[in-house]
Amino acid sequence: MVKVLSGGAAQGLAEALADRIRAETGESLSGDFGPVGGMRDRIVGGEDTDFVILSRKLVEDLAATGHVEPDSITDIGDVATGLALRATDPDAPCETADDLRTLLLASDAIFFPDPLAATAGIHFARVLRELGIADAVAPHLRTFPGGIPAMKAMAACEHARPVGCTQVTEIKRIAGVRLIGLLPPGLDLVTTYSAAVTRKATKPEAAARVIALMADPAVAPMRRAIGFLG
Repeated sequence: MVKVLSGGAAQGLAEALADRIRAETGESLSGDFGPVGGMRDRIVGGEDTDFVILSRKLVEDLAATGHVEPDSITDIGDVATGLALRATDPDAPCETADDLRTLLLASDAIFFPDPLAATAGIHFARVLRELGIADAVAPHLRTFPGGIPAMKAMAACEHARPVGCTQVTEIKRIAGVRLIGLLPPGLDLVTTYSAAVTRKATKPEAAARVIALMADPAVAPMRRAIGFLG
């Protein structure tokens, strides 16, 4: 068993590759997926794992503090932050900042991940401030530990006009919600996710092989289908 601690943005890719990982390494992949800040804290706190998948900045920070092997750092791909509606709700424009402001002010519930620990959540909280509507929409904010639980909750909610914001890979993974677009120019966010073998890995060679498979150019079509940009 190879263990990973990963941002939620990579969960769909890990699951899609599970059979290939088992066939090519002889190991099953086990791990936790959630806000990158929380995963970083668990590693710094001493939790054992064979490799990590986090934002490039956090992986580099972990290398600088001796928690991951610097030579093993490998970019998996880029993920944009997107906007979601329920699958049955009508389309709404989101191409410009004005479109987004209108959409959010008209919503009666706004679903997004942890604004303190999740990449998309931290950024979206900043977007609300930059749009000048943070106070106006505060009663409608619904935050969750990660983007996947946020999207699951939105899909099941009974609000009249909900909207969600999180990583595209998390939106596309949940039935009942659909991607309507990316955050508009000037408010957008694209995050590079990188993997690295940890210094405490019990199966470093298998972990390196899993990372290579996830980053393999031949897997690019699968990454794109899941929501990576490349």
